[in-house]
Order: sequence, then structure tokens, then C-alpha cells
Amino acid sequence: MTPGTVWFVGAGPGDPELITVKGRALIERAGAILFAGSLVNEAATRWAPPGCTIADSKDMTLPQMAAWLILQAQKHDTVIRLQTGDPALYGALIEVVQPLDAAGVPLRVVPGVSSAMASAAAAVESFTLPEVTQSVIFTRVEGRTPMPPGESLAELGRHHCTLCIFLSITLLHKVQAGLREAGWADDAPVLVVHKASWPGEELIVRGTLADIRDRCREAKVVSQAMVIASPTLGARQWTELAKSKLYDPTFTHRFRKASEPSHEPHPPLERAP
Repeated sequence: MTPGTVWFVGAGPGDPELITVKGRALIERAGAILFAGSLVNEAATRWAPPGCTIADSKDMTLPQMAAWLILQAQKHDTVIRLQTGDPALYGALIEVVQPLDAAGVPLRVVPGVSSAMASAAAAVESFTLPEVTQSVIFTRVEGRTPMPPGESLAELGRHHCTLCIFLSITLLHKVQAGLREAGWADDAPVLVVHKASWPGEELIVRGTLADIRDRCREAKVVSQAMVIASPTLGARQWTELAKSKLYDPTFTHRFRKASEPSHEPHPPLERAP
């Protein structure tokens, strides 16, 4: 018998309504769902049909998870592995996929909203701003999992762009040390969001590189938190902003002609020596 398909579905950051329409539609027809109970809001399974087999993977090893998915694929057309955030970010996607490939079980992946995006949304912040930074780095600091060469926070921080630092709330002393080594000032703004988008549980902590660790201790934030360091933080209160060219009335693009003359100075002409 041809096995059913195992779908790796991003459940989003916590709010069950932030799952994608496609993810919800799959849950509504699933025969079995394995969700990461330590990180995924169980409410995300509420759309499962009657009789759906639902299991929590928080006490399982990776081989046990793979075995469960393979077994359920022999019984059901649609089996779901419900993962926190997006399956491609800081999950065990490939480690679970390999045993399924070996067993000949077909699989698909549905992306989800990352906690990084939910954290910026909660705090009404933008990762990018014209002439401030146009780059975002997703990273973590070294804990029990080592960082590859060239990817220490001190090395990445030297770009002085937006840094979304996952899985590091208990290592804020390392975050502080790495960013200081990279040249960030003690008064650089830092944002921490605990359980971004979780109804009734979300908590936003703002501080500086110097005091963010103490502020998180005071707020008792010790798990499931996103740390964001960025030169764009707080831009909502800035009195001056470089504006996007896309909506500039003096800027012409494929869908709109400029409605006002440009007053930008022309670049100097290059002259032959």
C-alpha cells in the first residue's frame, strides 16, 4: 500500500490564528498530528477532525518521532508534523526527513511565520530602514550547540545590521560580550519579546546592551524569547527618517510616473584627466 504524505507544517510563533490558510486546511483533513508541545500552542490542533490521532512529541526522541510518523503514514492519507515557527529555522527538519526518505514515505513542507517576524510585529519595529540597514541576520550564540567558524556573534555583529538572536535568552551575558566585541555601544537598543503572539502571554522588554540582561531578570523572562539588536529599533519615535524611494512622488518606477520634480543633487560628472 502506498503510504500517505507527511506534511511538516509551520504552526507559527504561538497565536493559532497565525498558522497559514494552507496549514489549517491540512489540519482539518489530517488523520494524525504530531505537535511539539513544548513550543507549539495546542490550540493549533483545534481544527483537527473527530477521530484524528494527536500526539505530543515533547517526550520523544528523534527516532521515536520518525517511527511514529512512518507508522501513521501507513494508516492515513494526511499526517502532520506541526512545528513551531517555520520548519526551516532551528528545527530538526532534515534529521526527521531522512528516515522518512529511507522508508519511502512522501513528504511536503508548509512554511510558517517565524517568531522573529512576530516579535517585530508585537513591538511595531522594522528590521530594515533606508540608509540605516538593509540586511537581517538570523543567528544564535554558542551554547551546547557550537557555532561554525566565522559565525560567532562578535563576527556577525561587525556588520551592524539587524540581528535576530534565537535560543539565547539564558545566554544574554554572551550576547552582551559578543556585541561589545563587535563594537556595539552600551546604549545600543535591544529588544526582547517573550512568547511573541501567544494570547495573554506575550511580554515585551526594551533596554540597552548594558541593561537588557537585568531588565529580563526583573521581568522573569528565561525562556521562549527572541532577542533583537538593531540600529532600526525605536525608529517610530525618530523625528527624521530617510524615506523609501518606492513611494516618493519624485521617483518613477514601472507602475507610476513621478508626479513632482526631483530636487536631489546630481552626482558629480566624471571628467577625463
